[in-house]
Amino acid sequence: MKNTLTSLFLLIATLSFGQDFYDLNTVQTIEINFAQTNWDQLLDNAYASTGDYILAESVTINGEVFDSVGVKYKGNSTYQSNQVKNPFHIELDTYKDHQLEAYTDIKLSNVAKDPSFLREVLSYQILRQYMDAPLSNYANVYVNGTLIGLYSNSEAISKKFVNSRFYSKKNTFVKCNPPAGAGPQSNDFPNLAYLGSDSSAYYDAYELKSDNGWEELINLCDTLANNINDIEEILDVDKALWMLAFNNVMVNLDSYSGGFKQNYYLYRDDFGRFLSIVWDLNESIGRFSMAGGSSANLNSTAAKQQMDHLLHINDADFPLIQKLLSVPTYKRMYLAHMKTMLLENFDNDAYIATAEALQTLIDADVQADNNKFFTYANFTSNLNADVNSGGGPGGGATPGITTLMDGRNDYLLGLSDFTQTDPTISNISISTATPLINETISITATVTDAADVTLGYRTELGAPFTKLEMFDDGAHNDGAAGDGVYGTDLTITNAFVQYYIYAENNNAGKFSPQRAQYEYFTLTATTTNPTVGDLVINEFMASNDATVADQDGEFDDWIEFYNNSSTTIDLEGYYLSDDANDLQKWAFLPGAVIEGNSYAIVWADNDEAQTGLHASFKLSATAESIFLSKTDGTIVDEVSYINQTADISYGRIPNGVGNFQTMSPTFNAENMGVTSISNTTLEAYQLKATPNPADDHFFLEIAGNEGKELNISVYNLNGIVVYQDMISKNKFIHTHDWAAGMYIVRVDHSFLKIVVN
Repeated sequence: MKNTLTSLFLLIATLSFGQDFYDLNTVQTIEINFAQTNWDQLLDNAYASTGDYILAESVTINGEVFDSVGVKYKGNSTYQSNQVKNPFHIELDTYKDHQLEAYTDIKLSNVAKDPSFLREVLSYQILRQYMDAPLSNYANVYVNGTLIGLYSNSEAISKKFVNSRFYSKKNTFVKCNPPAGAGPQSNDFPNLAYLGSDSSAYYDAYELKSDNGWEELINLCDTLANNINDIEEILDVDKALWMLAFNNVMVNLDSYSGGFKQNYYLYRDDFGRFLSIVWDLNESIGRFSMAGGSSANLNSTAAKQQMDHLLHINDADFPLIQKLLSVPTYKRMYLAHMKTMLLENFDNDAYIATAEALQTLIDADVQADNNKFFTYANFTSNLNADVNSGGGPGGGATPGITTLMDGRNDYLLGLSDFTQTDPTISNISISTATPLINETISITATVTDAADVTLGYRTELGAPFTKLEMFDDGAHNDGAAGDGVYGTDLTITNAFVQYYIYAENNNAGKFSPQRAQYEYFTLTATTTNPTVGDLVINEFMASNDATVADQDGEFDDWIEFYNNSSTTIDLEGYYLSDDANDLQKWAFLPGAVIEGNSYAIVWADNDEAQTGLHASFKLSATAESIFLSKTDGTIVDEVSYINQTADISYGRIPNGVGNFQTMSPTFNAENMGVTSISNTTLEAYQLKATPNPADDHFFLEIAGNEGKELNISVYNLNGIVVYQDMISKNKFIHTHDWAAGMYIVRVDHSFLKIVVN
């Protein structure tokens, strides 16, 4: 699976979280109104003293008005009291219970360090391919009717953020930045060094965002320093390695990997592991020069191009790097992650297309920004050429983005650590495609040039992956011993399994999918295997943002039933549930019937007071099972799923009798398969894939497009994105790393079904 940087250009913002506020197609408009004319002085005074919010009469976001909102200046090196364009933090719910698309905090950076206006937004786009990271785009900000300028608009790392990604928000949460600010004047850096058991020794380097947690942070530091063999019990090592790989590839030195060892968060999940979250990328792509430790500052573009790919591997001041990379397998995983980033973004020049698209999008807004820290000529040139500027927060040398990253890509891929023979992983096969819970299945794969092969799997969202050795011994349904096919047995204990394969030799490691553990393969299981009968679950939508509303105008989740017979079925005595331990969670109302060859809709909204069929539970878009049963406990029909996409349904093809697959919704109507959405406000394109079925690749043809940049996404039948890109014309898409099966190709709002052999 080869995904490019442009893969996340729009999809993450508009599909994965269903939010328009971070849609990269649109520059947001934010208008702040203060009652006071001396609002700037009030904000400066608050920044210098209490750090409190100042009351704004209103904040208007893309025309939506919020009254009585908290506003303050933010930032460390990018804030100065004597400049017009300072960074803002808007808190919608300071005084009233406001929110925008479930967001309450808006973080606006003033682009004080970046002539290109690209670094923060572009870097987050790359990072989100490999780990959970903030959404980011642009906004024009006005105060009392005056344009202050164009800002980068990045999602706040808050309890809402961790809850949406990691399924909890009440655990230890640490901001790894010195509360007083980092700088050459300080030696208090959040480098995860063990400083003893007294929590006060850590206060000047870390900021606790939860009510407690110092003991847990100290335990992490202690384990890292003194018991690296147990590190996976308390740290998500793979996420940490992705973070370190990103910092190094991107020459992101205002980070853990640079002089101040900062600009990341740690959140401890419900499984006891700290998860790394990168933030503050305004000086990524070589804008920051302090390498830290015993390394000299990297003051030239050439020095940054050839920055050591193992920077700080022997430096005790960087224990996260030193200790993790001292473990041979972790080092090989780190190098594999670096190589994946390089090949998917830089070696193929995909990042340049995204950068150019972003610059085109904001060109007029940059010209209109009279308070920007660089000239318009700097903006247009810094994508390719170095820019030098004088004093102020934007002063100093700024490498040309393509000059730096093309040179760095060539340098890194030429090193022996990246030219070693990688293992190859192909032909991943499952002995039973739709297993029953408690059934034991075999997973096999063809692997070459490997000494060890491991299956990582989990059966609970966000849980650590359990590791199983895979064997080429002829005793694990792997064929003949020594034939290059590795296998292992796995007992299915839940409705879904997420898994990946990792192989390594003495010099290199390889993941499949290559973005594992952030991406993974998925299979679903059922508690029974009911025969398709007269009454079936036919289609459902677990994330209904704008497809169809109920009788009260609410866009709730829904479940569609179909009667395959020609005789009316009385629904009294049938039950609906999302809990295998409580099959009679909700009973169909007396008098409810479904006529022959007809449909019935139940709204899954936990609002039984509404008129009609409204179940006593809601559907989760992340993972769920739906059960249709009778009074005697017999399961009539069921379906399990994970990771549903907003406004995309999951239904039986053919209608009423087929297997479930991702599809464009056909609410209360026959499931016709994957077709273009009928909506006059959306553009539809005629899509054709040849060959179909595909073996190694297919050629996607797009009719009806006139050079417009389009988002392409390919989903498997569990809603997992296996490929993303941004294209303007026909394209070859390689499928050699995809599992055999059916996939959905989405180009903007048009859909196509493709089968991969």
